[in-house]
Amino acid sequence: WYQKAAENGNKVAMNSLAICYENGKGTEKNLEKAFYWYQKAAENDNEVAMNNLANSYYNGEGTEKNLGKAFHWYQKAAENDNEVAMNSLANSYYNGKGTEKNLEKAFYWYQKAAENDHIDAMNNLAICYKNGKGTEKNLEKAFYWYQKAAENGDKEAQFNLGVCYEEGIGIEKDEVEASYWYQKAAQQGFSNAQYKLGFLYKIGK
Repeated sequence: WYQKAAENGNKVAMNSLAICYENGKGTEKNLEKAFYWYQKAAENDNEVAMNNLANSYYNGEGTEKNLGKAFHWYQKAAENDNEVAMNSLANSYYNGKGTEKNLEKAFYWYQKAAENDHIDAMNNLAICYKNGKGTEKNLEKAFYWYQKAAENGDKEAQFNLGVCYEEGIGIEKDEVEASYWYQKAAQQGFSNAQYKLGFLYKIGK
């Protein structure tokens, strides 16, 4: 059905067909065909496909790796309100991948993605606030965004929130809360949190 609809110009079906080819769902896995249909859908203004096409370029899947083209499609998808692409675009600016490094633009897109409920972006935004990257250093805002991401199950943010409580970053020190969030992160296999917990138990905290 996806194939027929895609061939008839349905851009949602084009993206769905590409996902099938990428994951080998209901068909042979074929990254070149996945790339082909992501490209067709992206050129037909499907913002999800734009993001997926950017990922293909970024990872060199079904096409030559090309960080410049990845950046181009992340930007187009982000400007079309795709919050996953907003976070990836911010990463591109933060790390200077496919574009000039620009921490202010990275901060701007992390913020937009976080406000659109992208959990990774919430943690990334908190890191910007904590370290004054692309914005004024603001430990209370760092704490706020770590907390939002942590409550949404992000294990790195749970660990970072634990650090905030242990060291009094943007909040009063609270070793019980620190231990609680380290435990949450450790249960998800975050090794730094497992180490921290072991250390806290060792010194009897």
